[in-house]
Amino acid sequence: MTLRYEAQSADFSLSFKEKTEIAKELDKLGADVIELAPITENKADTLLVRTVASLVKNSVLACPVGETIESVESTWNAVMDAVSPRLIVAVPVSSVQMEYSSGKKPDTMLAHIEKMVKECAAVCNDVEFCAEDATRAESAFLYQAIEKAITSGATTVTVCDTAGTMMPDEFPELIESIFENVPAASTVTIGVSCTDNMKMAAACAFASVNAGAGEVKVTVNGINTPDIETIAAVFRARGDSRGFSTGIDITGLRRSAARMTRITNTERRKTSAFDNEFPKAAPAGEVNLDENADISAVEKAIKAMGYDVADDDLNKIYEAVRRIVVKKSLGAKELDAIIASTAMQVPPAYKVISYVVNSGNIINATAHIKMEKDGRELTGLVTGDGPIDAAFLAIEQIVGRHYELDDFQIQAVTEGREAMGSTLVKLRAGGKLFSGHGVSTDVIGASIRAYVDAINKIVYEETMR
Repeated sequence: MTLRYEAQSADFSLSFKEKTEIAKELDKLGADVIELAPITENKADTLLVRTVASLVKNSVLACPVGETIESVESTWNAVMDAVSPRLIVAVPVSSVQMEYSSGKKPDTMLAHIEKMVKECAAVCNDVEFCAEDATRAESAFLYQAIEKAITSGATTVTVCDTAGTMMPDEFPELIESIFENVPAASTVTIGVSCTDNMKMAAACAFASVNAGAGEVKVTVNGINTPDIETIAAVFRARGDSRGFSTGIDITGLRRSAARMTRITNTERRKTSAFDNEFPKAAPAGEVNLDENADISAVEKAIKAMGYDVADDDLNKIYEAVRRIVVKKSLGAKELDAIIASTAMQVPPAYKVISYVVNSGNIINATAHIKMEKDGRELTGLVTGDGPIDAAFLAIEQIVGRHYELDDFQIQAVTEGREAMGSTLVKLRAGGKLFSGHGVSTDVIGASIRAYVDAINKIVYEETMR
């Protein structure tokens, strides 16, 4: 649950790349399920789920739905391309949580469970029902809720000790009572989620597995839930004698767990979570790309810097590198800036083909820009109050819309007369800010690419509605 917890915790602030790195590590380790946070109104959540879905090859990718039917559709659309997608319906089942958190009476909650699980099962073959605060629920109602979920299509039922008050001898009794009172429970996987308020979560989880539970929710750093290393150590030491096992690669767990713990450490240094384990830049002498560098050389340099990019991102990075190396060679610092601004962006609706910008102290600045959209070449020709203004107006002419420019920043990435410039553009649309980045030895070119990058994000969000 590391990635789900990260999204709900004020202690964490992980970047897009850090989240995808954690997902890839968990997938490589053989985690049975990788659980993400629910998708909110933020379209960045949808982009993250879709990106992780494309990266995870071995694990089930689980994503919780909201409280509405519409949330089922939006969540499924984001996770459906995963190799093994799962939808999660999580609702409180204790009297106090049902009334004060959800405002539902028991009968209403049962109907809600049936409706949401059926809706999820209609599109996804793997549906998890998460009974939150189950250890404080009325036993009779808990059994009803679980039975309703299973008959509606749930394939996994997770019992949650949300309050963290269960003792290690009590949790297995609860699991056994579920099997006794809900006959259909034997046809699905029973999971447990143990809160570590009393530092007994790992013991409760192990005792529950011994009583028949098939899944245990864990995190990398063990914050308020069992630590994955602790659970794996118990399986390694006593799994054979108890007759159960885990698919986790225990041999590689220590290294991967240490790597992920560095990323999620709440005391991370202020610069980047990748400075130690994932270095942002190799020594300058190790990266030297010139006009003779092919895509293999670029890929080798990227890996030397600690990055692992997808094929699509590699192609984008290579195209950006080729634009620069015809003028000057690239070192690690320049390549790092290109990777940061190019990789893991939204699918481009608009692509820059060419631009010509003229300006001087005795002429009005003009911009002639050619862009491509859906295979069609579009042209903008505009005069403006300076080269940047003319370029932005030409882009707006092509797009056919005006956007409020909220922020515009230019800074040098490297030193010297041929320094690369990094440009940040923030556009406001529909009350939201959309940022774009551009990198080039040409400040005008960097600004154009940053502006188009921001527009592409606006277009992407509008198509997702």
